[in-house]
Amino acid sequence: MGAGAAFREGVRRVNGAPAVVAGMAAVTLLVALPLSLALRGMIQAHLGRSLAAETAAGTANYPWWQEFMSSAGGLAATLTSSITGFGAVLENLGGLLDNLPLATTIADVTAAWMVIWTFLSGGVIDRLARGRRTRAQGFFAACGVHFWRLLRLGMVAWLVYAFLFGRVHGWIFDEAYSRLTADLTVERTAFALRVAGYLLFASLLVVFALIFDYARIRIVVEDRRSALGAIAASLRFLRRHPGRVVRLSGLNGLALLVLLSLYAAFAPTVPRDGLALWIALAFGQGYIIGRHYLKLVGYASSAALFQATMAHASYTAAPVTVWPDSPAAERIVNAESVGLR
Repeated sequence: MGAGAAFREGVRRVNGAPAVVAGMAAVTLLVALPLSLALRGMIQAHLGRSLAAETAAGTANYPWWQEFMSSAGGLAATLTSSITGFGAVLENLGGLLDNLPLATTIADVTAAWMVIWTFLSGGVIDRLARGRRTRAQGFFAACGVHFWRLLRLGMVAWLVYAFLFGRVHGWIFDEAYSRLTADLTVERTAFALRVAGYLLFASLLVVFALIFDYARIRIVVEDRRSALGAIAASLRFLRRHPGRVVRLSGLNGLALLVLLSLYAAFAPTVPRDGLALWIALAFGQGYIIGRHYLKLVGYASSAALFQATMAHASYTAAPVTVWPDSPAAERIVNAESVGLR
């Protein structure tokens, strides 16, 4: 299976699992809801029963917004104009590459989301690897079986990313960049060096993301118990099939770029009309759903490539709904049962 075929297979598997896409979007909304309610309370307390409150209820009141931000702190300080439209994407990307710290409340919610995703990812990858419905019982059984294994893998990933952001980022931008630009007088050269640093750091993030993603897939598909063993197996797979992995990652990245381009082109800025506010909100939610969809396509296509390369996908007989066999074991059993008839 080539990269293109794996990508198409990933799209097919995700299209066959709309409940998973909807569930991921719903979980994201539920995780963000407490922060939204807390911020709503802060805005309500600041507005009180003023005329500005009536105006803000139906449109975007920029003068009040600036007044609110001038005294805001904590969670309220995140209510900047850049959170609307495509500006939010650029702000998140810039914060990631510049290693800017998150607000404490945002960091706490992000950590909670990562734990929830660690739990759900076992069931999600299992569902996408099988390419069939597993029902709620099978889905959450897979979540429970793989949770502690994926959590151990997540702890290793956290240590790696902590080193990348805590040390490597400083070496690139605080030491190497400062040394290279110390005597420069041409701003364009300094800008080019800065962009090169961003590309280098982003490349490191992508490489380790691929390592950990394929380690997750090997844990679930092959029912592995060791996080370190899964990482070693992931490295072996990437070393043996670098071309197909890179091409598939490029296709997934291109799909994300298309989504970002569409959002940048059509997402409205904060309008002054009540209906347009709802339209802007709908665009934002559509973008979030699209991001979840492409994230699932990434996992599904990577699982399809791995299964095809490792001969797991050649076992294509009708699935036997026996739990808790791994996806790879299930396909083997099905193929053997067909061969005996």
